[in-house]
Amino acid sequence: MDVLYGLHPVEEAIRAGTRPLDHIAIAREREGRRDTRLEALVNLCRAAKIRVTTEPREQLTRHARTDQHQGVVAFLRERKLLALEDLLDAVPGPSGHHFFLALDGVEDPHNLGALLRTADGAGIDGVLLPERRSAPLSAVVAKSSAGASEHVRIAQVVNLSRALEAMKQRNIWIVGLDERGTPDYDRFDFRQDCCLVLGSEGSGLHDLVKRTCDHLLRIPMAGSVSSLNVSVAGAVVMYEAMRQRRAASVLPPAESKPLKPRKGLGS
Repeated sequence: MDVLYGLHPVEEAIRAGTRPLDHIAIAREREGRRDTRLEALVNLCRAAKIRVTTEPREQLTRHARTDQHQGVVAFLRERKLLALEDLLDAVPGPSGHHFFLALDGVEDPHNLGALLRTADGAGIDGVLLPERRSAPLSAVVAKSSAGASEHVRIAQVVNLSRALEAMKQRNIWIVGLDERGTPDYDRFDFRQDCCLVLGSEGSGLHDLVKRTCDHLLRIPMAGSVSSLNVSVAGAVVMYEAMRQRRAASVLPPAESKPLKPRKGLGS
C-alpha cells in the first residue's frame, strides 16, 4: 500500500479522486498552528467517507520515513498508470493541439515532483515515464509536486524511443532539450501537436532518444555553467509553450498565421 504524507498532497489526493484511499492517520499530539488545517482535512475526509484514525506522531514518522509529514499520513491503494494510447486518444486542451512531456531518465524524486507540478500548471496533456531509469511515483514525489502528481495524467512505457516513434506516427513533433541543440527554445513554434523530451540529471538525453527527436532545442546560458537543473529547464520551456498557445488563442482570426510545415531531424 502506498503512503502519502503532508497536508497539501493528501488534500489534493482526496480532491483528485484518481485512486481510492484506504484511510488517513493524523497525529494524536496536535500542533496548535496546524489545528485549523487538520480539522479542515478531517472534515474533507468525512465528506468523502474516508476513514480517519489517530496515531502518535512518532508512528506517523515511521510510516512516512520522515518527520516532515505535518501530522498527516494517507494510505492509498496502488496507482494504476495509463497506457500511451490513453494519452493519445484523449481530447487535447483549449489550444486544440496536444502537448506532452516525456522524461528520459529523471531519477531524482524531487526533480520528478517539481516537473509534475509544472506540467500540471502549464496544462500538459500527459507525461510519459519509462519503466526503468525513472524515479518511482513515491510519497517524496507527491510531496515535491505539492499534490500535483495526483492530477497529472501519467503513462508508463517499456521503451521510450519506441513510444516516441508511435507518437510521430500520429503527427506529433518530438522536441528534445539539449545544450548543444539549435535553435533556441523560444524560436520553436509550440502551437502544434508536440512532445517535449527532457533527459537525465547528469547525462541528458540518451543517444537513441536523441536520434528519435525531430528537433533539439537549447536554452541559451549567459553565465559560467552550461545548463540548468532539469526541473528548472523543463519549467522554462513548458511555460514558453503555454505563453505561445495562450497568445495564439486570443488573436483575432485574421491575425492568426498558418503553421509552416517543418522537417525534423528524425523524419
